[in-house]
Formats: sequence, C-alpha cells, structure tokens
Amino acid sequence: MIASPRIRRFRLTEVVVPARPNAVNHADLVRPLHKLPVAGKDGWSVQFDEMAKLILEMELSNGLIALSEFYRGHSWATVEAVARRFLGMQLSDIPLQAVPVARCREHDGFELAIWDAFAKSHEMRLCDLLGGAVREAIKVGAWTGHRKVEEIGPMAADFARRGYDCWKFKCDLEDDVLAWCEAVATAAPDMSVILDPNERWEQSYEAARRLRALSEVGNLLCLEDPLPRWMLLEYGNLRRLGFGAIALHVSLPYVEHGQRVNDAIRALQAHAVDAFNFNGGMAEFSQMCGIAHAANTPCWHGSEVDLGILEAMYLHQAAAAPACTWPSDIFGRLVREHDLLVAPIEIKPPFATLPSGPGLGVELDQDALAHYKIQIKVIE
Repeated sequence: MIASPRIRRFRLTEVVVPARPNAVNHADLVRPLHKLPVAGKDGWSVQFDEMAKLILEMELSNGLIALSEFYRGHSWATVEAVARRFLGMQLSDIPLQAVPVARCREHDGFELAIWDAFAKSHEMRLCDLLGGAVREAIKVGAWTGHRKVEEIGPMAADFARRGYDCWKFKCDLEDDVLAWCEAVATAAPDMSVILDPNERWEQSYEAARRLRALSEVGNLLCLEDPLPRWMLLEYGNLRRLGFGAIALHVSLPYVEHGQRVNDAIRALQAHAVDAFNFNGGMAEFSQMCGIAHAANTPCWHGSEVDLGILEAMYLHQAAAAPACTWPSDIFGRLVREHDLLVAPIEIKPPFATLPSGPGLGVELDQDALAHYKIQIKVIE
C-alpha cells in the first residue's frame, strides 16, 4: 500500500484586491459593508475591499499543491499556529468531515486546503467528495451595495442585457427600497430583487410597512435578514403577513455572532423562514443544505464578496446541494477588479459553470498574486 503524502509546506500570501469603480455603492454614499468589528472598531465601519485576504498554497510531500482562501479579517497568530500543527501530518489521517481546527474565522480556510488536496490526490472534483454534482450550472445573481434611485433603472437594464434575472441589494432604513424596486420593474420587468438589510431594519413595523408596499410592485424574490436575529419570532410574524418571502442568512464564519448549523433547525421549528442563505465550509455547508432539502426549503450560497478560490468552492458546494436553487452570491469579477485566477469563473448570466478539473478546478494567477500582495510568509 502506497503511503499517503504528508503536508510539507504552507505558502501564505496576504493581498488587498480593490473593488471595481462604482461596483459597490454610489460614490457619494459612504456605507461600509463589513459587518464584523475590526481591531476594536464597530461593525459597519470598514469597507470590505480595504481589508486583506489570505491566499494559501499547501504543498504535499509528493509535490502536489492545494489551494485555499481565507475570509477577510484573518488572524495571523491563529493561521500560523494551526499551520504548524498540520506540518508533517499524513493527508489520510485528517478526517474530512471533522478537520481538527476549532471553530474560528480561519477554520474554513484550512478545511478547504485539506479537501482540495484530497480531491486532487484522487483525481476527483471537489463536488465529488460531497456526493457528486446534481447540476453543472449554478444560478447566480447580480449584486450591489447602497444606491441612489436615479441609478437603479440604467443599472437594472444593463444587468438584464447581460442576462441576469435577479439583483441583490444591501440596504438599511435610509434607503428608498420601494423606489428601487419600482425602477427595476420599469427597466427590467422580468428581474426579481433580493433585499438584504443585514438585520438593520431594527423593528418589525419598519419591515412590515415596507413589505406591504413592495408586495404591490411584485418583483421581490425575498427579504433577507430584515431584523436582528434574536427576533426570530418576528421573522415568523412577518412571514405570516403574506407580503413576501422571508429568508435567514446562516453564516458560520460569523463566529462572533455565534451562528451555528442548528440555527437552520431553529428557524424551521419557529416557522420563521421561506428560504435560507448559507455560508460555511465544505462539511457544514453540506449539513445545512441537507436540513433545507429535508424541509423542502430552497437556499442559496452566500458570500463575503470573495476572490476566485472561495467562489470556486461555493460553486462546488452549490452544485452538490439539491436545495441550492435560488441565485447564489457568486460574482466573479463583477465586483472585485481581479479574482486571482488565471481563467476567471465562467459566468454566463444567470448561470455560472462548475469548474471541471480535479479539486477546485481553478489555477492561481501568480502574476496577479504578486501584483496585489502585501506580504508573504512560508511555514515549513
């Protein structure tokens, strides 16, 4: 029996990749979108593309290179400590369903590298480790942050010309979401809208008033996370009004918010949601999608407006999940000026194509990596 390869080296490249001009908010609207606290600053105080991302290249003893990408806001101390624990470990000794990293923001970055290494070692696609793809084309939607009303019509028409039939907006109580949806309905009658206040509509009456008006327009696919998550019973009350579908975002990387897989079960038990937006690593995303599928509840894959490696993971996860039928937050180069891939993810709206090669099926662009790098660390 041939011995399984061992983990020999980690190459960690920290990068900052800006958003494209006018791809996030209107230029006059200063609305940072990073939800979590950063270095003692409150949430919503830092724009996401100002934050560094970490790209991991994990080398095995047989020369194979596995790839991964961490969520923004990584801790170097945690990354280095975990990497040193993995050095010398035999790949076959690491359980895919329970990669030995405690729940933290950095967990999924290491998990993805292990899964990519295992899949490549066996000439399998990443989705094959999840039971195989149930679809090769994954539904995706357009995305934006906060906008002024006069922008909406021209942008909606442009997205519709490209082939998008769903557009997701970040919003808060200051945004005129009714005027937005009316402008979309006029400029792109076949386009649906997802509104995502990220819990910032604060009170159920604020959400109910807007939902009632939006139901008259008729193009709202769903309202995602309208209220603070502790108000789960109010989610159910909004749902029972019948003005529109209510969705809950369960994002396991939000460790500081205490989000867990069983949040999906609690929401279903409370009859609080019509759909889910899920974020999580390979094993736990599959668990959440299994819950949704068993409950006959649609879901989609969320995002932190990531780069190409994580988005490739999202495609594999969504491809292997029967319940993942609503437009996922996978943008390619729509928002960021580069995804750090040699060949960008193939997106022909409203679908993105599942990569076909072993593992993640994507190749890291070393020139782009060098262009955007802040620092490199090698752990061996």
